Amino acid sequence: MEPMEPGIFSTILAPIEHIVSGSLTILHDITMAAGFMSYGWAIILLTILVKIALYPLTVKQVQSMKAMQELAPKMKALQEKYKDNPKAMQQKIGELYQKAGVNPLAGCLPMLIQMPILMGMYYALYNYKFEEGTEIFFWMQNLSAPDPLYILPLLSAVTTYVMQKQTATGGASEAQMKIMMTVMPVFIGWLSMQFPAGLVLYWVTMNIVQIVQQWWMVRNEKKGETK
Repeated sequence: MEPMEPGIFSTILAPIEHIVSGSLTILHDITMAAGFMSYGWAIILLTILVKIALYPLTVKQVQSMKAMQELAPKMKALQEKYKDNPKAMQQKIGELYQKAGVNPLAGCLPMLIQMPILMGMYYALYNYKFEEGTEIFFWMQNLSAPDPLYILPLLSAVTTYVMQKQTATGGASEAQMKIMMTVMPVFIGWLSMQFPAGLVLYWVTMNIVQIVQQWWMVRNEKKGETK
């Protein structure tokens, strides 16, 4: 694949792209020394390292999610009481958040931080000069091209659905939640059909690590409650 022409986003994200490219090169040297030639393993390792670094934020995300679930009945009552007065409803909900010490945006923080990394990975994979043979990963002949068998796009949709179901909060109505649970995975899967396979591999691995991390945190919380 020919290198992508520089645009405004690639220019802005150039420093992140260089960091990602350098990290991939270093991690590929490590995985190659262990006998794994493909850059796919370097991408997986990079994703795991990023998720480990962001683990403290993931903990806050889960705590925020749990707090939102606990506030859900009170929020529903406020929405019903002030349904004819949206301004008062927003004010009361804001007061509820403040009183409970909950920031509804805290749950989005890990993803907001990861978005520049995701975009940097996108440009890095488009412009990366793979050594011959190292761009092959299982059935994929080129990690900088879309997955020809659509296996990774399917996995991206499935893991996105599982992660959404795992992190669902009571902040939205049941109808809105059902729509999001359907639309978002389908949209992610469709986008993944257009993106480089290496980028989708990063996304799928990120989702899987997130699912495991959250399962582990919830498991430990339940153990603590039973003691």
